Amino acid sequence: MIDEVGLELPVRAALPELAAALGARGAAVLVAPPGTGKTTLVPLALAGSVRGRVLVAEPRRVAVRAAAARMAWLVGEAVGERVGYAIRGERRPGSRVEVVTTGLLVARLQRDPELAGVDAVVLDECHERHLDTDLALAFAVDARAALRPDLRLLATSATAAADDLAAALDGPVVTAPDPLHPVDVVWSPPPRPVPPPRGIRVEPALLDHVAGVVRRALGGAAGDVLVFLPGRREIDDVARRLGGVSEDGVEVLTLHGGQDGARQDAVLGGGSGRRRVVLATSIAETSLTVPGVRVVVDAGLSRRPWTDHGRGLDALVTVLASQSSATQRAGRAGREGPGTVFRCWSEAEHAHRDRDDAPEVAHADLAGFALQLARWGTPDAAGLALLDAPPAAAFDAAREVLRGLGLVDEGGRVTERGRSVATAGVHPRLGRALLDGAAAVGADTAAEVVALLAADVPGESDDLEERWRAARAANDPRWRAEVRRLRRVDGLGGGRRAGGGADVVALAYPDRLARARGADAREYLTTGGTGVELAVGSRLRGSPWLAVADAVRGPGDRVARVRLAVPIDEDRAREAAAGWWHDEAVVAWEDGDVVAERRERLGAIVLARRPLARPDPTAVAAAVREGLAAEGLGLLRWDAAATSLRARLAFLHAALGEPWPAVDDGSLLARVEEWLDLTRVRRRADLARVAVAPALRHLVPWSEAGRLDELAPTSVTTPSGRRVQVDYGDPAAPVVALKVQQAFGWERAPVLAGVPVVVHLLSPAGRPAAVTADLASFWDTGYPQVRAELRGRYPKHAWPEDPRR
Repeated sequence: MIDEVGLELPVRAALPELAAALGARGAAVLVAPPGTGKTTLVPLALAGSVRGRVLVAEPRRVAVRAAAARMAWLVGEAVGERVGYAIRGERRPGSRVEVVTTGLLVARLQRDPELAGVDAVVLDECHERHLDTDLALAFAVDARAALRPDLRLLATSATAAADDLAAALDGPVVTAPDPLHPVDVVWSPPPRPVPPPRGIRVEPALLDHVAGVVRRALGGAAGDVLVFLPGRREIDDVARRLGGVSEDGVEVLTLHGGQDGARQDAVLGGGSGRRRVVLATSIAETSLTVPGVRVVVDAGLSRRPWTDHGRGLDALVTVLASQSSATQRAGRAGREGPGTVFRCWSEAEHAHRDRDDAPEVAHADLAGFALQLARWGTPDAAGLALLDAPPAAAFDAAREVLRGLGLVDEGGRVTERGRSVATAGVHPRLGRALLDGAAAVGADTAAEVVALLAADVPGESDDLEERWRAARAANDPRWRAEVRRLRRVDGLGGGRRAGGGADVVALAYPDRLARARGADAREYLTTGGTGVELAVGSRLRGSPWLAVADAVRGPGDRVARVRLAVPIDEDRAREAAAGWWHDEAVVAWEDGDVVAERRERLGAIVLARRPLARPDPTAVAAAVREGLAAEGLGLLRWDAAATSLRARLAFLHAALGEPWPAVDDGSLLARVEEWLDLTRVRRRADLARVAVAPALRHLVPWSEAGRLDELAPTSVTTPSGRRVQVDYGDPAAPVVALKVQQAFGWERAPVLAGVPVVVHLLSPAGRPAAVTADLASFWDTGYPQVRAELRGRYPKHAWPEDPRR
């Protein structure tokens, strides 16, 4: 088929080397920049060298349709003859080349690992590292090794970072020439600093600036202007800001994955003679070529999925585009001639951005990924050619979700229900809700609600029922198309029956069923243990229970904000979350005391409590240990005797070591059951009644107990017969404080456990006069000075020249 294409594109120069590599090894990696023809010419060339069909997998639906249309045009045919395509809910088969989404390729490999009738698979744009792309690559390599050694595999990438792909495929890297024309970079940061994106939000000031840069670009170089923005909302916002541009004969168009095919084709098919400004998401970065573009305006932002695995919440977040992403975007200005890119940030900031985008497996919800692995028969991903292993915590959380939904068993193996859900073409949560919801409320209701959740139908209300009614009234085409597709899913039952959206949402998100906290019913606790709240003006306020479909928790937020939910009664909540129901005896330290009760709960939501008449003493002791560890030994009453004994023991441990015990907090807590009788403690108040000093003595070995007062006495006797208290506050050295005259007759300081006592000598009025640990030396050198200073002030007291006599 390549012989029928008269168009000369740069990738043609690499086709002989690529054919040789595939002929010799059966697998290869092609590195070719966007716009060089790798997506269109390479599949046509492969179709001429194999008998079966060529399957081309693209990461985005819009790229699937565009690639098929372009290849069909190149060979002078309509789509659906020799070149066809398939996306979710739509298929126009081709006899020689078929372009599909990577998700559909994964589904085909699951259904038919041998890919009967297919002789070559092209995995395009592998550098984007979507989850489906990683799975399709791993499954295709596995199928080729086990079942289809004749299957040719080609991975293409727009970047030179192809070593990992080559290792996975066990094939060489072929590099196509880069015909990129020069692109001038114009650094165009906002005049004043703009706060970075927070969650999904983009500062309006940045969008104002982007619109201004577009106007500046229109006044300069010729050619169409391609503007990169993170999402549909920002595209609409900038389009409104450019409202007056059309008066100058400029056409403002939009390009994103949520559009219907006709609108996408209008952008990708070329201009109508007027100059164009195309506002696009990252789908125009590598997968598509927008003709006529000579200028790029890059807002410098990307949107990616992000999951809070600890709370079971997922969302899209706005992030700074990486350096490699910015390079790809800039290249769009240099495909047809010299171009210009306006970057809406500074060169200094650019140097601190991430070099590459993180693969989706590093931050996304992995439930669908884990279900496909389980269906493939490799629930742990062992032996698969995955470019990156899934993060352990995220992968475990995903598999726990699947177990809770009944889609995998305790060993991680896929269940029959899981196999059915995996073919529905939606997230496993929604697949479960579709199939089980159809049985509960009818297939029509289940399909409509799941389509509402899956298709991201726009709307401001957080009330799902209200959003559902609005979608029906507006007859939203994307929503209707998804409803029709879902109604064709295998295993779906009959039509509409009694029941509403709450049942479906609860089946999808049993861990997000939420009960109100407090009287105003604005804050809720979910079964999964996450705190959520309604907006101040929400119509859902006052609902005792909610089935939460969507919630987002921004950086620094105490709780997550509910974005879509529906009221549900407790009975239905119990039924939907039956796997989260527990009736158990709980003995634990909670809220500063021992709690002993029988507790009925739905996940984290406590439904009922009943006191335990006879709690297990072992469990009570464990709860007390937990409390002491959490709140410290201050829960005990440390009277003077206990404090003194602890200090003496600390001194002996420092001076002599074992067997004298360490009595710091950590050591005492580690050995708490050796010295504290926890069987006598039932609650916090009991701890304050414990006699701590006698308890501490249990740590002293019996053989040493009699020497405690000898080695660390509470007091020492002066030569005059007076007893002076010993202070063991510093374990390194005990201290005695006494008046100078009371020390007369001591030649040297007392020695306790081999450690000289530090003597604090006081004046007759009790004021500090000297401190010494070497009393013998003090009498010779320090005392004469003290005597000279004090005897005139205190003449009635004895001041002998030699106080040792």
